[in-house]
Amino acid sequence: MNQNEEFEKSLISEDPKTSFQKKLGVLLTFTGLFFSGYFLGVSGYEFDLTVQPFNVVVERNIPASSDVNFSKYWEKWDYSVEGKSKDELKKIYYGSISGMVESLGDPYTSFLAPTVNEVVNNAINGTYEGIGAELGFNDEDKLIVIAPLDGSPALNAGVRPGDRILKIEGQDTEGISLNEAVAQIRGEAGTFVNLTIQRDDKEPQEIKIKRGVITVASVTWRDMGDGTVYMKVGRFGGDTNKEWDKAVSEINIKVNELDAIIVDLRGNPGGYLESAVHLAGEFYRNKPVLYRETALGEQFEMKTNRNGFFTQVPAVFVLIDGGSASASEILAAALKSQINATLVGEKSFGKGTIQDAENFKDGSGLHITIEKWLTPEKVWVHKKPDVEGGIQPDITVEMTDDDIKAGLDKQLDKAVELSKQI
Repeated sequence: MNQNEEFEKSLISEDPKTSFQKKLGVLLTFTGLFFSGYFLGVSGYEFDLTVQPFNVVVERNIPASSDVNFSKYWEKWDYSVEGKSKDELKKIYYGSISGMVESLGDPYTSFLAPTVNEVVNNAINGTYEGIGAELGFNDEDKLIVIAPLDGSPALNAGVRPGDRILKIEGQDTEGISLNEAVAQIRGEAGTFVNLTIQRDDKEPQEIKIKRGVITVASVTWRDMGDGTVYMKVGRFGGDTNKEWDKAVSEINIKVNELDAIIVDLRGNPGGYLESAVHLAGEFYRNKPVLYRETALGEQFEMKTNRNGFFTQVPAVFVLIDGGSASASEILAAALKSQINATLVGEKSFGKGTIQDAENFKDGSGLHITIEKWLTPEKVWVHKKPDVEGGIQPDITVEMTDDDIKAGLDKQLDKAVELSKQI
């Protein structure tokens, strides 16, 4: 998922009031666990890494005031790297970083080796090779499908949001990281991957999925008739603002009477926080979209700051489900709070943290949880072991497997029905 130059290079020195556009509301949950061990490591040593050949140059400058005795670490390091090949050195090096990251226990803080980082960056911008499904963990730390993308090989093979992935190519996923799961499931278009999945308490089943090239526009729309427009936002990527603005322009030209807008955020795993703020600005101005809260408890208001085209639309409906996460939840909560939009569907995922990201010369990436985000009412929707999390819809409409197989969309149908009652 190409290195994404929009991932900024300052991790801790920026003024949080001005740097929100550099933050990721959620990296597509393809990402995996990530690297806060960076802060521990950088105080004691630096790696000067070049890719060809793979030489590791280490400066072991431990501050005299450090409470961490790195000598034991270097002892193990020297023992591990002695006589190793280039490929073995790479494995040890990246494994060392990943171990520091995983020790923090934050599923959204992750170190991404070069191949995985490329996949992640491509995915957030809508092009990659694989099965087209966002992955994550449930509250029991089990690997699950957050959402299969529209028209993806995963969706066509019968994969659904919430499915547990028990095995990948026959290998148990217990204790697997998201990085590892991504690396095992992704692959060249035209090849196959075998997943063993379990839905609810039903018997596990094995699904063989043919990988494909996944290219997904982040914004699409269609005229539903009688003054109702449907807009699908599949992710909040690098091109989303431009695609949204283009769609809005087309709507203003082609739709004579606009009485209701349906914004579909189902299966949208998030992306750039700034993009959620941009879209909210289409509906209202100079009111909060969210609050960012730092580790010190400081809160910063983020408002809309543009004159949108939809500020006079009488009714707005937002479709959400268990695959709607982070930036999707930001937008849904903001529209509910500020313009009384009606939320239709099923409870959202519940991901209330913000990540900052940096790419390195060797192609690897570092994504660090830096803040919480709160709704305009200052509610944290984050899912935790003792908290259900997520955003409840105003009108709950559940989708069954039979509905999906029959090509029915009861959630959209309900929103359209409500729009006709205006």
